[in-house]
Amino acid sequence: MIESERFPLIAKTMAELEDVLAEELIALGADNVEIGTRMVSFTGDKALVYKANIHCRTALRILKPIHSFKAESADEVYEALKQVNWEDYLSLGTTFSIDAVVYSHIFTHSKFVAYKVKDAIADWFMERYEKRPSVSLSNPDMVFNIHISHNKCTLSLDSSGESLHKRGYRVAQTEAPISEVLAAGMILKSGWRGESTLVDPMCGSGTILIEAAMIALGIPPGIHRQHFAFERWKDFDQELFSHIYNDDAGAKEFKFRIIGSDSSPAAISIAERNIKNAGLKNQIELSVKPFQQYTEAPATEGVVITNPPYGERIKVEELNELYGMIGERLKHLFTGYNAYILSYRKESFDAIGLKHTRRFFLYNGALECEMREYEIFSGKRREYSRDERPRNRRDDAFLKERNSREGYRRSRREEREGGEESAGRLERGTFNRDRKPAHRTPAGKGGDRRPFDGDDKPRDFAKRVIRRKEEGSSRGQKGEGAKKTLRIRRSPGKEGE
Repeated sequence: MIESERFPLIAKTMAELEDVLAEELIALGADNVEIGTRMVSFTGDKALVYKANIHCRTALRILKPIHSFKAESADEVYEALKQVNWEDYLSLGTTFSIDAVVYSHIFTHSKFVAYKVKDAIADWFMERYEKRPSVSLSNPDMVFNIHISHNKCTLSLDSSGESLHKRGYRVAQTEAPISEVLAAGMILKSGWRGESTLVDPMCGSGTILIEAAMIALGIPPGIHRQHFAFERWKDFDQELFSHIYNDDAGAKEFKFRIIGSDSSPAAISIAERNIKNAGLKNQIELSVKPFQQYTEAPATEGVVITNPPYGERIKVEELNELYGMIGERLKHLFTGYNAYILSYRKESFDAIGLKHTRRFFLYNGALECEMREYEIFSGKRREYSRDERPRNRRDDAFLKERNSREGYRRSRREEREGGEESAGRLERGTFNRDRKPAHRTPAGKGGDRRPFDGDDKPRDFAKRVIRRKEEGSSRGQKGEGAKKTLRIRRSPGKEGE
C-alpha cells in the first residue's frame, strides 16, 4: 500500500481556543501538532485537509503553506513570489483572490501586500502568455493567504474559502449572536460531550443549543456547508471527499435532553428556524420563558451553559439585577449542575454571588471575556467534599498554564490602568474621605492589590500575597505604609505566526 504524501498545514482559530483545536486535530490523526497564537500547526495528508474542514468545530480555516521566505520590502515580496510556479495552482481561466494578514513594522498595510501578491501572479502569466487570470472577490476559484510576521512571509492555499464558523444552518439571527466557533469552544472547554442534560436559559438564536446537539450526536459541523475551497483545487479527489463526507462512523446516541429558553418570543422564533434548518428539531426543546420563572431544574444533574447580555445595551443597575437573579436561580434550583457563564464585566460576575471553580479566558469578537465555571451544590462550600464533586472536567495542564498566563496579562494591564486612574484622581485632589488610612495604598504598592483572582493563581504566589497583606495590615496599624513592591516575573509564552 502506497502511503499518501504528508505536508505542513495550519489551522486558524480564535484566541484561547488553540488547545481545544489541537485536541480535535490529534483525534483526526494529525501529526507534529504545535500550538501557536490563534493557530495550530500540524502535518497531514489530503484526506486530513478534507477531514479538518468538515470535522473541526473550533477552526476558522485550514491553510496549506506552499512557499516561505523573508522580505524587508514590498519589492522583495514581489520578487520572491515571481519564483513560484503559479501554473501548479492557477490557469488562465481560473479566478483568484488574496487574503493578507500582516503583523510587521516593515509592512503596515495588508491591502498593499495583497496588491503586490496579485501583481506577482499577473506579471508571471503575462510574461509567458500575455494574458493573466482574473481577480474575483465574491466567488474565486482559488484563495491565497499571505501571512507576514515581521519579515517572515508565508504563502498558503486557503482550503476552506468562507470562514468555517459559517456552518450553513443559520438562516436568521438575533442582535449580536455568539459565533458558532466560540459556542463550540465553550462547550468543549466545559468538558461536556453529551453525558448529561444541557440547559441554556438565555438561548437567543440557539447557537449554543445547536452546537451542543451536534457534539452530543457526533454530527460534523461542516455537514451543512455548500462548498469548500479545496473542491476547486487541481488535485481535488471527489471520491475521497465523498467517502469522508458521508462517513457516519462518529455518530453517537444521545439519551439526555437539550433545553433552551428565552424571555423574547422573537428570539425563540429565530432559534426554531435555525434548529429546524440544522435538522435538530426533535433533539432540542424550546420555550418562551424568562430564567426567573424557572421553578425547578429539568433533571437531577446536568450542565448550564449560557451567554447572558453584557451590558452594551442595558443599564448597569438592570445588569446587576440580571446577574444576581442568575446566581439565585442557579443556587436554589440547579443543585448538582455545573454552570458556565460567559461575560466580560467583573461586576457582573460579582453580582452572581457564587464562588467560581474555574476561569476560562476567551474572546467574543474584540471583547476580552471570561467563562466562569460554578459547581452548584447544597450547603456551604467547606461541607462539600472535593471527592463528591462532579467529574466532567478535563485535567489539562496546558489549559491551566495558558489561562494563568492570559489572566496575569489582563490583570497586570488592569493594574497599570488602575494606577494611572488613581494618579489622575490625586492630581485633581479627589479621594475617598471615608476610607481608612491603613487601606489607602497606591496601586502596585504591596497591600491588597492582587494580580490574580480565583483559583488560577499559583499556590506559592497566593501565600506570598496573604503574607504580604498580613504584614501590610500590621504596619498600617502602627501608622507605617508598605515599604516594598511585590513583583512577579513570567517568562513569555510561545507565540505562533
